[in-house]
Amino acid sequence: MAASPEEKAKRVRRMFSEIAPRYDLLNRLLSFGADLRWRRRAVDLALEKAPKRILDLATGTGDLALMLKERAPGAEVVGADFAPPMLAIARRKAEARGLEVRFLEADALALPFPDGAFDAVTIAFGFRNFADYEKALGELYRVLAPGGRLVVLEFPPPPKGAFGLVYRVYFQRVLPFLGGLISGNFGAYRYLPESVEAFPAPEALKAMMAAAGFSVRYELLTFGVAAIHVGDRP
Repeated sequence: MAASPEEKAKRVRRMFSEIAPRYDLLNRLLSFGADLRWRRRAVDLALEKAPKRILDLATGTGDLALMLKERAPGAEVVGADFAPPMLAIARRKAEARGLEVRFLEADALALPFPDGAFDAVTIAFGFRNFADYEKALGELYRVLAPGGRLVVLEFPPPPKGAFGLVYRVYFQRVLPFLGGLISGNFGAYRYLPESVEAFPAPEALKAMMAAAGFSVRYELLTFGVAAIHVGDRP
């Protein structure tokens, strides 16, 4: 029997809270450093319209929020996540780097912000963890000002072909073992490939975002290992 949205949310919050201390190290190791290039591309796209108010949702330990603040020091940047241990690490990183970013706990399905509060919203590798994609997109559309931009960086299901076959073996066998070994939480790194396999393909996510009201385009990164969807609110 499939888990309810509430059960999924509790499970994901617990997992990410448990792996928070090793999260950054594992991101670098398991992606061979590619996640930093992908995040930089997401930042480029988010800042194209020179936003003054930016929300980084599912901010985790704050990597993308801090990149945004470094690149746009005059912008107000808010990082939101539902795992307090992740946010504690993000705050320490911001303080160590002298960056003024506000980090707060929030539920993506009921964001604590007024309508049109942000000019840009970014999400890096967190959208697939939301319990209800359509409801989350509705909230993201709501908190974006007219003309605002949503940037979603995510792992689509593994690509087809020879590369996809090799990648699938790494993603389903090697990565869960290494991630579990280093973090001490094998369940969290088994969840990663499971959640990616169940995530909508790029075209399907594009259609979902369009149905929510966004004008959408996307690009594939590193042979389709990652994808960035850009949704502009009219």
